[in-house]
Amino acid sequence: MTDTSAAKAILRQFIEAHFDEQVQTLARLVQCPSDNPPGDCAPHANLTAGLLGAMGFEVERHPVPPEVAAQHGMRSVLNLIVRERFGEGGPVVALNAHGDVVPPGEGWSTDPYGGEVRDGWLYGRGAAVSKSDFTTYAFAMRALKQAAAEGVPLSGSLELHLTYDEETGGMTGPGWILSQGLSRPDYVLSAAFSHHVVVAHNGCLHLEVTLRGKSAHAARPDTGHDAIEAAATLLPALYRHRDALAGRPSQTPGITHPTLVVGLIEGGINTNVVADRLSLRIDRRIVPEESPEAVEAELHEVIESACRGLPGITVDIRRILLARPFAPAPGAAELAELMCSEASAVMGKQVTPIGVPLYTDARLYSEAGIPTVMYGAGPESLLEANGHRADERVPLAELRQATQVVANTLLRLLQR
Repeated sequence: MTDTSAAKAILRQFIEAHFDEQVQTLARLVQCPSDNPPGDCAPHANLTAGLLGAMGFEVERHPVPPEVAAQHGMRSVLNLIVRERFGEGGPVVALNAHGDVVPPGEGWSTDPYGGEVRDGWLYGRGAAVSKSDFTTYAFAMRALKQAAAEGVPLSGSLELHLTYDEETGGMTGPGWILSQGLSRPDYVLSAAFSHHVVVAHNGCLHLEVTLRGKSAHAARPDTGHDAIEAAATLLPALYRHRDALAGRPSQTPGITHPTLVVGLIEGGINTNVVADRLSLRIDRRIVPEESPEAVEAELHEVIESACRGLPGITVDIRRILLARPFAPAPGAAELAELMCSEASAVMGKQVTPIGVPLYTDARLYSEAGIPTVMYGAGPESLLEANGHRADERVPLAELRQATQVVANTLLRLLQR
């Protein structure tokens, strides 16, 4: 059999016949917590490996040494790789999704670990970001195996890379897989959160700023140097800088401009003591056109200039994270065009490449020179999916469509 439309029919029949199983698998994945922090995700990886094994996949377990995991803020990291060989020659195509999730927080209308299906949506932390794509990719691979068993000629290999540290930067997940030579694919499809084909995204810089002064009794504040008061000078300077960033528009569709948020503040000793220390953490999103090194140097200057004239105050600045923007590698445009074509055909509407303002593991594959695009299950936008918010959810109709799109794209890549 060589007819592509007939092969796609086999894929569609398999996906439809096994869709209830796919939904049940996603519910199981959501029901097992894998919050990061704290980042103790090996139990979820072992559950996933068992589910994949029951589907007939051979699953490689690749633990990251505890000391390396700890350096990146993780308690345990166990990466999973599945490899399926279909024929001599042809490309190696990797499918990457992450199983670590942000903690659920408050405001849910349902159990965040319940995996409840309601009105055509599956709810739960990780349902959209990105446990859904564990199933999107795994069931697309199973459909390709069925097509090969029915005589569809395929050349190349598919790999499933399931990792657990995207929320802390990806260096012990895809970063570890690539640096240790565990895989070197020719193409990568990486998890997304809406039904768009994503070809670029922001980078991210996290800095921790510590202001140090001198403690004193509240009855004699003149004998100390107040770190909290120093923050009252630093914060307005940071927010003025944030406002100025709006005047630097990105040329990437889907991305507006750089942003800055002060997300954490901690300090002080007691109500009746002049604070000798205050720390805050800054999130600075880096648009694809910016140099991460220049962004970091500029932010250092903003902080140091604001605090330079404060008596008795010293400033320490520590980098927590630097994730570079995701920009297309050579060959990525062709992959994106193929993905858009298949997505448009399945969804019955035009799907075009976009950028997104968040950051993901996709950048690590692209930095390694591998053509990479982001595509997976999701609604029109991340906001509609409630990603990183209460009542995170994925639409089941588009879970099925995304699985078909991925399977069709893999078919085209392995038939070349």
